[in-house]
Parts: sequence; structure tokens; C-alpha cells
Amino acid sequence: MEQMSILWVDDEIELLKPHILFLEGKGYAMKTANNGEDALEMIESEGFDIVFLDENMPGISGLETLSRMTENHKGPVVMITKSEEEYIMEEALGSKISDYLIKPVNPNQILLSIKKNLDSKRLVNDKVTSNYQKEFREISMSLMDVRSLKEWTEIYQKLVYWELELDKIDASGMVEILEMQKSEANSLFFKYVKSNYKSWLGVSDDKPVLSHTLLREKVFPHLSAAKPSFFILIDNLRYDQWKVLEPILSEWFKVEEESTFCSILPTATQYSRNSIFSGLTPLELSKRFPHLWKNDHEEGGKNLHEKEFLKDQMQRLGLGAKKVSYHKVVQQQYGVKLVEQFNQLLQNDFNVIVYNFVDMLSHAKTEMDMIRELAGTDKSYRDLTRTWFENSSLLEMFKKIADHDADLIISTDHGTINVGVPSKVVGDRETSSNLRYKTGKRLQYQAKDVMAIENPEEYFLPAANLSSSFIFARENIFLTYPNNYNHFVKYFKNTYQHGGLSLEEMICPVVRLSAK
Repeated sequence: MEQMSILWVDDEIELLKPHILFLEGKGYAMKTANNGEDALEMIESEGFDIVFLDENMPGISGLETLSRMTENHKGPVVMITKSEEEYIMEEALGSKISDYLIKPVNPNQILLSIKKNLDSKRLVNDKVTSNYQKEFREISMSLMDVRSLKEWTEIYQKLVYWELELDKIDASGMVEILEMQKSEANSLFFKYVKSNYKSWLGVSDDKPVLSHTLLREKVFPHLSAAKPSFFILIDNLRYDQWKVLEPILSEWFKVEEESTFCSILPTATQYSRNSIFSGLTPLELSKRFPHLWKNDHEEGGKNLHEKEFLKDQMQRLGLGAKKVSYHKVVQQQYGVKLVEQFNQLLQNDFNVIVYNFVDMLSHAKTEMDMIRELAGTDKSYRDLTRTWFENSSLLEMFKKIADHDADLIISTDHGTINVGVPSKVVGDRETSSNLRYKTGKRLQYQAKDVMAIENPEEYFLPAANLSSSFIFARENIFLTYPNNYNHFVKYFKNTYQHGGLSLEEMICPVVRLSAK
């Protein structure tokens, strides 16, 4: 590690020789000056990691030296003085010093100040990487013996936690190890879901909360007769993206309950979100509303009737008397308008608002080179989500909800995954175009890369015809056609897609908050 350089400026520097020797013994490169003018020349010619500066010196004072050194010294400055007068402290603090010590100082005080101002980043890095290395072993052991979706959720939440911790430090080696562990987890998760998914759709008592039971189990029980409730669905919001939004919302809200639900397959808006609002599986939905449901190959919008589906579900559950509003925000202007009309929303018992931004962001990453560069990794994708949120009408909506002490639940319909491995699929012209799942007749595919469903109705999925099947891509695979293969692979590699089977797509946040 490169030796850190320190400049100590004091008109009685000879008396501090024991302190200097102590710090040199700790491995620091020490330089000294006994006046401000010499110190400024040394800073201009040499540069230092940190400067200790005596306030009371003949010639130019420590405060004046401080004000003149800022052009050439960008690192921390520690002011040392005999005086405890308030105006001196205020002037020093106003000059953006990093620390403030009162004479006499002892060597350990100086060392603590150095570590706080210079070594803190390294110490944090060391602690985070050390803690993850320990957790890595525990997660690896857990992956060998996962027996429930609850345990898978806990593992995924741990992986997300360490992703966010490693985001804060310079630890590219650890990030690479974490990515490998997440890939291993997704590989095993694929096998687990493939073996258990069908049973979740049945009548077993221990089945998880799925898309079509989300409102019934996680939202409707918390509707209040005393005040309006809001359900905000942010399309494509992964669990890790929620965790970067949570600290922003903590200024106005406290989390009453954070849990997850499992998106149905395909993890695509047409299926998962329609199921959320209807309270029905796609098969049940297609039979109850044959005039509204559209299969993949049919023309027209696939999510145009969520409001009708929601009202029908609430009617079936005895909630038909509730006054309900439904809004879908696909443009910033509409989001701003909705905030302006907030008082009207307060007249309803239950307000549902769908925000499509994160979905648009994932598609924009595919279609726009600039967004590809801004969101090239999961970390930058999270950062871009945070930046959008901090400047969005959605945040203003949340502030309004908090100001009026309304109930709030935030969730999503499914997540996304950054795809990187192509797998060839052959189908007819009516085969669906999604990159993470395909449905169609006589599909030809690499069996090892997908979960295949030959009889869709057994999995509560509608079949366009008798010979239709579904396949769902595993891990970070994306499904490609042989025609124009190289162009297709280059265009879609390292883009965010959904519809398949992964932790990121299936394990979704649902969070209940209350105003502080």
C-alpha cells in the first residue's frame, strides 16, 4: 500500500518531535514546517494526504494559511489550537476543516484523527470485504440445503444486501465473487422452481403468495375505513432497486412490514400484472374475460383492462362498496398532473397507481446507446433508478401521501435480469417475441437452457391452440432466433429483460409504510 504523506505545521514543531517519530513508526511519511508561508510552498510543490495546522502562529495565522491552501490542497485539514474561543472554531469550521483538536494533544489523538480522515475508507473496505467473505461461506453452505421458497428469499435478500454494501466501496474483486455466487444461486433456484412451481399453483396449504393472491393476502386486509389507502405498483421494480429507494423514503415514512411475493411465470406484464389486479391466474382470467384477454400472438394492447379486473376482484371479495380509483402513469406530465389533483384522490377509499418508469428504463437501455452506457451494470442500473426517483413526480406523490397520513403499500409486478448468454429457439411466425420466454407451436430449443411446459393448462396458462407450449429461460439466458443471429445477440446482450425464471424476476418486494 502506498505510504501516506502528512504535513504538520506548527511554530513549536521541535517540541513535537516525539509525536513525529511516533507517526513515522506507524508507517506515515512525515514533513514539517514552522510557519504558514513555508507550508504553502511545500503544499504547492509536493502535495500531502493530510495537513495538521496550528492556528496560533507568528506571521500568517493558521486560519489565513488554511484559506490560502485550499487551491492546492484538496485533502483533509486538522486544525490544532490552544484556544477554545467560539469565533475561532466557527471560522475554522466555516473553512471546511475536517477535524479540530485542542492543545495539548497526545500521539493517540493524532493517530485517531488520521485514521478517521484518511484510513476510514480503507478500514470500511476491509471490514465489508471481511464480513462478506465470512457470509460467503455461510451462503454457500445454505445453497446446498434450501428446502422452501422462504429460504430462497432469505438467501436472495442476503445477496442483495452484500451487493449494496459492496456498491459503497472499491472492491471489484469481491463484486466479481458475489456475481459468481449469485449466478450459482440462480442456477440452483431454477432447479428448485422447476420442481416445485406446479404445486404452488395447486391447493397446498404452504404455497407462497403469488401474483394472483397478492392483493387478497397483502393489500386488502390493510384497507382502512378511517382514511384513504394507496397501492403504488412500480413496474419492473426489483428488490435491490426497492432497497436503494427505501433510504430516500425514510425521511417521510417508516416501514411497518417488508415482505415479498413470487411472480407467476411468465414474469411478464401481460401475465403477472393482469393476475395481480384480477386475482386470477392467466387461465382463469382468459375464461372469465375471453373478450378482454389476448394471447401473445394476437394484436392489441395486453394490459388495457386492469381497472376492470381490479373492480371485478374487489366485487368477488365483498369489497365492491369501496370507492376506488385507478391511474396508470406512463408519461411524466401525467404524473405531475396526478400530484396536482391529489386532493381528489383523498375522496377515495382505495387508490391504485401504476408507474411505468422502470419498465421504460429497461426498454430504453435496449434501444438507446446513452442509456446502455449509464446502466451497464446492476450498480449503475440501481443508481439510475435512484436518480430518476429523486427527481420524479412519484416522490412528490409519496410526500403528499405522508403529509395526509394516508396508508401506503408499494409493490411491483415482476423484476428484470441483465441477460448475457444467448440460446437458439426455432418457432413458427406466431411464436411470441419475448426474449425470456416463448410460447408457440412445435418449439425447438436447447432443453438445458429452459423450463418447458408442454401442457400449459396444468400450469394455469391459456394455450392459443392445442399444440402450444411455453418455455422459460433460466439464469441470464436470452432466447434468440437463428435468423440474423449475430446481430440479434449483439443488440440484446447486456440488456435488462423479464419473462423468465430467476431470483431477480420472481422474488418481488411488497412493503407497507406509514407516515412518520
